[in-house]
Amino acid sequence: MAEERSSATLDEAIRQAAAEAVRSGEDIRRRVHDVTLEALRSRRFDRAGIREVVRSVTEGITLGAESNRLGLREALAEGLRGLDQALTRSVEAGHEALRQLAATGRDLSDHELRQGLAGLKKIEEDFIATLDQVAGSANERVRPELRQVIRQAVHAGTETGRQSARLMAEFTLAGIELAGEFGLRFAQLAGGVLAGMADALHRKDEEGGSPR
Repeated sequence: MAEERSSATLDEAIRQAAAEAVRSGEDIRRRVHDVTLEALRSRRFDRAGIREVVRSVTEGITLGAESNRLGLREALAEGLRGLDQALTRSVEAGHEALRQLAATGRDLSDHELRQGLAGLKKIEEDFIATLDQVAGSANERVRPELRQVIRQAVHAGTETGRQSARLMAEFTLAGIELAGEFGLRFAQLAGGVLAGMADALHRKDEEGGSPR
């Protein structure tokens, strides 16, 4: 019960941080990117954790967009681009974890590699599915605008999906089961890589830089 309350409190904190990032109207994409990346590092690196972050951030984006002076659709689009860019960091962290595990040779089982690849290939699919779920529960003003932004993202292709395709091309196993979940060892290593990315970006912001 305490764990459920803690998770709900964290979800609400993520939601409010994303809402404020959009509501401010200043550098929305970067601010949502940073909020999302920090939220991702606070969760276990697995599909369920990533989906929870996407849901909370998207709900926050919709809250903030309603009072943003840029206009509802533009604010939603900028917020979702920031979320998309942060998710590419998850794909990159997962790829680096697979690379490190593969480099150990005999320590990486075929099953673990398949699990990791399958989970990473699912990140974009989970991303779009979660956006659709949030759109379905949004109010009448936000719903059509959010769905239009999602349609545009699907048509153009997300950066998460493009990065996943580029990085997965390095691994050429045939017959991968796409319903797989992340293994524990992979999740722990990928989570560490992602935390390192977040730390590096945080230091860069303190020095006056910005994420690409």
